[in-house]
Amino acid sequence: MDLWPLALFIGLLALNTPVAMAIGAGALLFFLNQDGLPLTIFPQRLMSAAGSFPLLAIPMFMLAGVIMNHAGITKRLLNLAETLVGHMHGGLAQTNVLLATLMGFESGSGNADAAMQSKMLGTEMIRRGYAPAFAAAIVAASAVITPIIPPGLGFVIYGYLANVSVGRLFMAGIVPGLMLMISLMVVTHFISKRRGYKPVRPKMASLLDVLKAVRDAGWALTVPILVIFGLRYGVFTPTEAGAVIAMYSMFVGFFIHRELKVAHLWAIISESALATATVMIIICAADAFGFYMTLERIAAHAASALSSVTTNPLLMLAMISLLLLLIGMFLESVAALILLTPILAPIGVAVGIDPVHLGLVVVLILTIGAITPPVGTLMFISCGILGVTIEQFTRAVLPLLAAQLVVVALLVCFPELVLTIPNWSMGVGR
Repeated sequence: MDLWPLALFIGLLALNTPVAMAIGAGALLFFLNQDGLPLTIFPQRLMSAAGSFPLLAIPMFMLAGVIMNHAGITKRLLNLAETLVGHMHGGLAQTNVLLATLMGFESGSGNADAAMQSKMLGTEMIRRGYAPAFAAAIVAASAVITPIIPPGLGFVIYGYLANVSVGRLFMAGIVPGLMLMISLMVVTHFISKRRGYKPVRPKMASLLDVLKAVRDAGWALTVPILVIFGLRYGVFTPTEAGAVIAMYSMFVGFFIHRELKVAHLWAIISESALATATVMIIICAADAFGFYMTLERIAAHAASALSSVTTNPLLMLAMISLLLLLIGMFLESVAALILLTPILAPIGVAVGIDPVHLGLVVVLILTIGAITPPVGTLMFISCGILGVTIEQFTRAVLPLLAAQLVVVALLVCFPELVLTIPNWSMGVGR
């Protein structure tokens, strides 16, 4: 078994080489070392992933998220979140958690949510006396929720690589996403009460205030209904859902809220194109690297090694979770998802783990890895915008991280929390 490409990949990561370049270099080394394998296969493998129909959802969801920020949708969701939880201890922090959940139903990008909330709420929290480290920590930890609530981009990638229904993965994220929201809000309540972080509203909003906020955010709140209804009754596929949301958001921005202007279109297209390119370059490089792992049977060897330890589904999922938690600390979540899914999916099938359950756990834990040092992307985004050091962030995020890991443990031990909604809405299956 040729392990030099894998060693080169790990070595380049240790030297802080961009993930896509490290993956691509490892794959290229494999093709250069194969006498009977034409080198032309390497660029062919790079481009093969770009032609995948399911992955068309990625640019569409990226585009939809950017449009929402320009169309006034995000602003109205923020007002709704503040109306609902602004009376609680740490009102701005609680608003941050609820807004991240609401945005999960709209865009599904944790990085975009972290950047947006750092600028909108993180800076305001600091201005009102919150510790900068806590502000950065709650922004980053809340952004973990966004990719878990449907439609999350991680589920699109996992479903494509593991041949699992993306629609079922979307539905599987609803309960875990809400559990993450509740856990963060509980921890935030106790931290805020102890530190004296005040509410932003003097008292709980009246029913009239809530109804007014719901009315103002009504067009945004129809997006999750549209997605769930469309997937449940086959109106559109998960891939097409991204395009539907993007067009719907553009319609709302131009004709309902009238805050989206033609002058915004170039900025919207540029921002979404750059975000899409970042993800797709990694996916294309990982496709070539996956070709190497398939020929060398690395996934089969890994499955055999893990299966020799245990064949109990619960113990296996617990072992996989611990492994992912460790890997997520050192590897960017999208890259780790792309590299590990072809290895972990066959292992799960072999020991009887439901592929949807496994997919939810994999995506969630790798997303949580984005708030842990040394390479957490959500951590870097919030710390960079709010001027917080990694050491300060790490201390502040620990109680929030602990709450999220409790949720992970519950999801691992009780598959029904993940599978009930997809089985009810789409039937039992993959």
